[in-house]
Amino acid sequence: MSLDLAVGLVIALALVGANVPFVNDRWLAVWHHRAVPKPLWGRLAELVLLYFAVGAVAIGLEQHLGQRYPQGWEFYAITAAMFLTFAFPGFVYRYLVRR
Repeated sequence: MSLDLAVGLVIALALVGANVPFVNDRWLAVWHHRAVPKPLWGRLAELVLLYFAVGAVAIGLEQHLGQRYPQGWEFYAITAAMFLTFAFPGFVYRYLVRR
């Protein structure tokens, strides 16, 4: 796998993962626990969990392609902000457009 393909895959995975909590009422897009919709805190918890899952995939791809580069807190702050930005279309669809 080339570096360009890995970067594109991580960005696409982040875009999909950031919007999954907002486009369905299933927990982690698998379990349908009850008839009531998921609360906002549940969607935000899923968002954090999927941020770490996408990060784990990115670290795995980086390790597969070569040596893993150590990152500081700035890197994680920026990627979290980018993940929240990717989640904006799903949030707008769920809470602003759909009603």
